[in-house]
Amino acid sequence: MLPTGLYPESPPWRTHALEVPHGHVLHVEEGGNPEGACAVVLHGGPGSGSSPLLRRFFDPARYRVISIDQRGAGRSRPRGATMHNRTADLLGDLQRVREQLGVPRWLVVGGSWGATLALAHAAFEPQAVAALLLRAVFLPSAEEIGAFFQDSAGRAPAAWARFASVAPAGERHDMLGFLARGLQQAPADGARQLALAWWHWEQALARGTGVPAGEPMPAQARPDRETLDALVDRYRVQSHYLLHRCWLDAPPLPDRLAALPRVPTLLLHSRDDRICAPHGAEAVHDRIPHSRLQWVDGAGHDPAHPAMASAMVAALDSYARHGHFGNAPTP
Repeated sequence: MLPTGLYPESPPWRTHALEVPHGHVLHVEEGGNPEGACAVVLHGGPGSGSSPLLRRFFDPARYRVISIDQRGAGRSRPRGATMHNRTADLLGDLQRVREQLGVPRWLVVGGSWGATLALAHAAFEPQAVAALLLRAVFLPSAEEIGAFFQDSAGRAPAAWARFASVAPAGERHDMLGFLARGLQQAPADGARQLALAWWHWEQALARGTGVPAGEPMPAQARPDRETLDALVDRYRVQSHYLLHRCWLDAPPLPDRLAALPRVPTLLLHSRDDRICAPHGAEAVHDRIPHSRLQWVDGAGHDPAHPAMASAMVAALDSYARHGHFGNAPTP
């Protein structure tokens, strides 16, 4: 069930198939008010693709919302492609989209990997960023990635055991490597089995307070064949990025943040987020002196949790009205 307080779902008023280098074609949508404040939404994953839910945080009367399916993700083509698909390529694509659509500066909104990409974009093109709203920021370090796949913290041991059972016992110490190889090389049915196991594990960790860790997410039906094929492509891209720590760990992402513009910056994070550790948000907040960190406890890693959705809507309403996220304007 989606939370109350979101704006009604509305179709985009314009879509683009934007050709970018090396044969990729980006699916780009524009929604809301063509004359409104311009915002770009960066989806998670990597590889997940945009969702209509992400537009519902925005007042359609006040915002022009640009949604981009990143390379290999969503309705961009070729879906699932990993060739010429690195963070540097995504940063170049953001610049091309902005120039193609005639946007000098935009509010950048991202969740999970989308928040990470938003930070990298702000360091790459600081003059293009009017403000940053970052939900559940992810630090792509070897420690964080390893903790997700190996569950070293024991967050959901029964669910991890089911997840790990898709790999031979001798390969369970490197679940990411095993999954990456299988998603690239396994026959279609084998790849679907791996994607389904990954999806179940992700769902087991994503919920907020009130749902026991390791239990299936409520109202989450088993994906059908078409959805499973999309998950294979999504996780193929995601494993490609995670194997390389998203090309953002040398130097680590927090060490790159001195280049960020001094613009309104709000981080929203839940202290019970089992996918993106809360200390990642603290590390980013510590390196951005003008940022504000707001805890939204009980939301887990779920963007549709009522507490997180309400916090997102409140922050965006405040920015549309006042030019900041409910705190004093940044000089």
